[in-house]
Amino acid sequence: MDLSILKDIVIIFALSTIVNLVFNRIRIPTVVGYLLTGIIAGPHLLKLIHAEHNLELLAEIGVILLLFTIGMEFSLKHLLKIRRIVFFGGLMQVSVTAGVFFLLSDLYGMDWKVALFIGFLAALSSSALVLKLLQERSELTSNYGRTVLGILIFQDLMLVPLLLFADILGNNNDHVATDILMLFVKAGLILGLVYVGNKWLLPRLLHLIAMTKNQELFLISIFLICLAVALLTSQLGMSLAFGAFLAGLMISESDYSHNAFSNLIPFKDVFTSFFFVSIGMLLDLGFIIDNWQLVLVAVLLVIVLKTIIAGATGFILGHTFRGTVMVGLALCQVGEFSFVLAKIGLGYSILTNFYYQLFLAVAVITMAITPFLIKLSVPLADALLKLPLPKFLVEGLFPLQEMEIPDLKNHLVIIGKDTSALKLSRMATLNNIRHVSIIFDPLLAKEKIKNGDHVVYGDAVNEPILQKAHVDQSDIVVISVGNLIPAMAITDKVRKISRNTWILVRAKHIEHVGDLYKVGADQVFPERLEIAIDLFNRILVQRLYPRKEVNRILSHIRTMNLGEFTERDVIHQPSVLDEFPNLNINALKIDTGSQAAGKSLLEIQLRNKTGVTLLAIKRGTDIIEHPLPGTVFQTDDIAYVLGNPEQVNLASELFTRE
Repeated sequence: MDLSILKDIVIIFALSTIVNLVFNRIRIPTVVGYLLTGIIAGPHLLKLIHAEHNLELLAEIGVILLLFTIGMEFSLKHLLKIRRIVFFGGLMQVSVTAGVFFLLSDLYGMDWKVALFIGFLAALSSSALVLKLLQERSELTSNYGRTVLGILIFQDLMLVPLLLFADILGNNNDHVATDILMLFVKAGLILGLVYVGNKWLLPRLLHLIAMTKNQELFLISIFLICLAVALLTSQLGMSLAFGAFLAGLMISESDYSHNAFSNLIPFKDVFTSFFFVSIGMLLDLGFIIDNWQLVLVAVLLVIVLKTIIAGATGFILGHTFRGTVMVGLALCQVGEFSFVLAKIGLGYSILTNFYYQLFLAVAVITMAITPFLIKLSVPLADALLKLPLPKFLVEGLFPLQEMEIPDLKNHLVIIGKDTSALKLSRMATLNNIRHVSIIFDPLLAKEKIKNGDHVVYGDAVNEPILQKAHVDQSDIVVISVGNLIPAMAITDKVRKISRNTWILVRAKHIEHVGDLYKVGADQVFPERLEIAIDLFNRILVQRLYPRKEVNRILSHIRTMNLGEFTERDVIHQPSVLDEFPNLNINALKIDTGSQAAGKSLLEIQLRNKTGVTLLAIKRGTDIIEHPLPGTVFQTDDIAYVLGNPEQVNLASELFTRE
């Protein structure tokens, strides 16, 4: 029995574990750790790996699963929404990049075939790397993430024509017209299959399988769909990865897509690691050392030119300067499909071995640098925005029309563009609560403005954006941005603008609670902890625990997890009402034409007739505490009463129009 592949896997797992343990301490992305693992274990350094072909197969499966999960996460509807980005933006980025590198290679004195081929190699970016990073950063569906995805999809689509052109350059193919016609026929067949599968076939098939309630059968069927569609597209001349993406789109509209997605995540992460290890194994350190100046110049040239071209594409598509920088840096590397082209070019003698090694060095180095460049994109954009840039460059070619926000007071301000913030805004609208949303996503902002919401587009870290939302006049500000650093910066700015505004901040992790309190938050909602507490609360209630005991248990849980911040962070403080679980404080509105309207408390004999106790009356913005017997109820007053449900119902009959 040949155990070489198993030995290689053990070596890779052991080495990548050690490398990433160190990298995790110094906050270097795991992708870079996998690339370094490949370099160390590869044939050009320690030569620890022997079954390289088998590892390439595992790497291919990793890319397939990555693109499959991205297809499920994105959905066909989202793809149709960005069709302009895919075809116009993608065509512009690929053609301009290929053209620029063709001209540079031609000026360098290369043969036109070699120059054109180098243009093809430089035009493609890494779908596997960039989409994995965007997925980890939860930026795949952001405004710039959609643009990056659309351009990468077009690049994957272009792989087949580029392979065809490579074949023409190498073999002088005489059947070009026939090949192109067949390409369009195959593309039509694939698109038809995706539409039918997404609309009718796969939702019904997955429903039948799910009804068996056999998780193993469900998981096998998901793998079958992914690999079968990928294999089909490969047989039709397209890439396996693109076929996997289409398979994900076919499942995305199904009710079971989320279950499938969660099941595949562990497999995707493991197999994707093999892809990055296999890329690292290609790097020849000896070649880099011997030609370090040429490699350095080539790397800088690729990063700078691709950043400018991709950024310009994003700018023409309507991105602001910040989005332009983020799109440019996300697409500045050489892609994995370029390796396929490069091998073909080497086989056809279009590329010499020297230029092939130079390409490998540039590709691996640019891929290794990409995680840092994506992380650097926002700080870099912010630093450049301090320069006296033209207004059209800062705001983009199609700036969002600014909305005039009325002079509001005691209103709610919701900051964030995640699902929690959007749903909170929707709830406020349904309950007629005046609010302003601050959203840093032009598409979401435009959509909410069309719906008639009060929206300010911009980054809430900037004080003018907060002032435009009248944060200084608001009584509550909710900050739901997820990442700690932006949340702290926004909280600090809001607190400096208004000392009296009550600030509620959503935090992902418990360890962030203290940091947010220090910069001025009044209450921090540790998301994962509170979800767990809410679930446990429901369990205790279902078990018929007394309310007082439930509150004691939940308070103890919060104390264990939040320590000194518990008292500030408790959502429900125990009160005397816990001793009387049937008593509640309720707010009742006085309707026009009701029995109470225009009559005094003494006249309607509220306590004698209903049993409730009147605590206060709200009239406009005024509060009348402890109303006297002669206090007259007016239309639209809010009466706060204490009583059990039956007593409150009797009182509501007096206050409601017959």
